[in-house]
Amino acid sequence: MSDDERFRPTTFEDSVMTPSTLLRQITDYASRADPYPLYTELRRTPVARQEDGTYAVSTYWEIHSLLHDPRISSDARNRDPQAGGGPLVEPEEDANLPPSFIRLDPPEHDRLRRLAMRPFGPPHSPRRIHDMRAELARMVAGLLDAFEGRDQADIVDDFAYPFPVMVICRLLGVPHEDEARFHIWADQVVAGLDPDPAQDPRERQRAAQQARFELGRYLAELIEEHRRAPGDDLLSAMVTERVPEERLSLVELVTTAVLLLIAGHETTVNLITNGTLTLLRHPEVLNRLKGDPGLAVPLVEELLRYEPPVQLLPQRTALADIDIAGAVIPKGAPIWLVLASGNRDPRRFDDPDSFDPERRDNQHLGFGNGIHYCFGAPLARLETQIALTEIARRLSNPRLVDDPPPYRPNPVLRGPRHLQVAFDGLTR
Repeated sequence: MSDDERFRPTTFEDSVMTPSTLLRQITDYASRADPYPLYTELRRTPVARQEDGTYAVSTYWEIHSLLHDPRISSDARNRDPQAGGGPLVEPEEDANLPPSFIRLDPPEHDRLRRLAMRPFGPPHSPRRIHDMRAELARMVAGLLDAFEGRDQADIVDDFAYPFPVMVICRLLGVPHEDEARFHIWADQVVAGLDPDPAQDPRERQRAAQQARFELGRYLAELIEEHRRAPGDDLLSAMVTERVPEERLSLVELVTTAVLLLIAGHETTVNLITNGTLTLLRHPEVLNRLKGDPGLAVPLVEELLRYEPPVQLLPQRTALADIDIAGAVIPKGAPIWLVLASGNRDPRRFDDPDSFDPERRDNQHLGFGNGIHYCFGAPLARLETQIALTEIARRLSNPRLVDDPPPYRPNPVLRGPRHLQVAFDGLTR
């Protein structure tokens, strides 16, 4: 099969579609380059029962409502293993660690998230992310400086992939001499999120679990070092919290640090890469950004709506019968919230399939909503604003080598696996 055939978007003529089979087709790799026609079809039935018993929710207001509904559980312990769950399961967490707070419900979720947020962002630490701006800019500059003398680069491997790991190492206070090891563990953990058909899935998961174990052990040792000699990093702030009731335990600290690595890394890689691809497909916007760096703020918000890094939230569970959009989701049923479809809902957004950085009232679902709103959203926003602004400013005459590019297998964390960009040179 040629690359053109492999990455050809799924069309309505490819197969007979029904509301009960659309989720399977959306998660099929053949749809990865352009799932949006399938989302349009899915929205015809806002709450659609799938062939395996999963309920797919695809319209903006219904998704928004359920993200705030306490009758929806994110805790895998509430799932009925006999009730289906869709064609894809979420990445497994480390069996040696308890679930991170994004996989818990109140009150456990609320306590852990509140304690994790104290040193990370408002209201207790409102300037931690803001004050990293200059350092983030230096990291971006260093990565782009490495393009000197070249006429082509892979924006994923050479830029968007290493950048968030560098940022997370700085946040956690990882010593410079340990960053190489940290990168290796991050690579192995992240590789476990993508189902590569050429690799034995058991071996992939074994390698990912081993990397998680080694990463967790390293973080536990790092936490103890920061307890003895605190710095200005996130872990030091957590372990030196003066109020005993406001401290995370060692295990909770490790789980939260691993969460920051995985969730923060994947979201940012996809957002930067999807953003670069979108800008190169809209050269008039790229040129505007080059001359007006202030455009980066609304531009990133529109990217989060137009090409969100997380396309859907799979395998939530109904804790009670839920009456919504003329349908009843029964207690115990698995639910998928299709965020990217809600972001293109014409009942909520005018001309939703157009990329408009000046869109008003852009309350997208790119980072979710409700109690599970993305923990690292402020950091991902700032990283992407700086990254895209510098790409626009420094790459001379950038252009896509392949369009569409090859995509990652994972339909939840959707983004190009590689993004080859040619350019005429690098400006300072």
